[in-house]
Amino acid sequence: MKKAKGMPKQRRLKLHGFNNLTKTLSFNIYDICYAKSPRHRREYIEYIDEAYNAERLKQILTDVAEIIGATILNVAHQDYEPQGASVTMMISEEPVVAEDISNTEAPGPLPDSVVAHLDKSHLTVHTYPESHPDNGISTFRVDIDVSTCGRVSPLRALNYLIHSFESDIVTLDYRVRGFTRDIRGKKHFIDHKINSIQNFLSRDTKERYQMIDVNIYQENIFHTKMILKEFELDNYLFGTGEADLSPQEKTRVKKQLQREMAEIFYGRNMRKV
Repeated sequence: MKKAKGMPKQRRLKLHGFNNLTKTLSFNIYDICYAKSPRHRREYIEYIDEAYNAERLKQILTDVAEIIGATILNVAHQDYEPQGASVTMMISEEPVVAEDISNTEAPGPLPDSVVAHLDKSHLTVHTYPESHPDNGISTFRVDIDVSTCGRVSPLRALNYLIHSFESDIVTLDYRVRGFTRDIRGKKHFIDHKINSIQNFLSRDTKERYQMIDVNIYQENIFHTKMILKEFELDNYLFGTGEADLSPQEKTRVKKQLQREMAEIFYGRNMRKV
């Protein structure tokens, strides 16, 4: 009989007791825009604060818990003044069969400060809307941590979270810590195959973003940075449009936006040209 083509089935470890590996997915998401006037900047902050308030974040974390296979135990959430939000969600690993929880190196499902605990693990999300007081640049940052113990994998929630926010730049870190033992007493410092976070991203995400990797395989540390390939000025203007700007303003604003994105992506300030 010929072997069926496709993804090879991953060998399941027979463990001694609980899986003690801690798998942590951390990432920053940035949404950038230009708001011409002080009024527009205030309205942008108000819009972002409402669109991603604690209730919305709570729903996103509820969906994440379902995706990774966890049961919600308790929820607390908070909106802040003048802006920002956090949510805390206590959860535990759901009693599902092993076949229902996959660490296979493949994209997870897509979607049509937040903290969530899985036994000894947690999920965190915090929002940070802000704006430049002089040049009109406004930035919305979301910090997210998905840390799990046991069989559940935070990587399954990756595509859902990226699609849940308006993401111009994404910085991703994935690390596996600790070890677990098999029935023979041998230590296992990772329980699934991975050579890049990119392999867990959906095709449309890979097509939209330019990506670079910095991975330390011997330490089970994986890092991916993403920035949108396409740049259309109209998509970055809040409270105004290209038609409202002079040719000189369009050139200036586009340079400001591109510089802001480049500085965030490369993690350093750049000289003005």
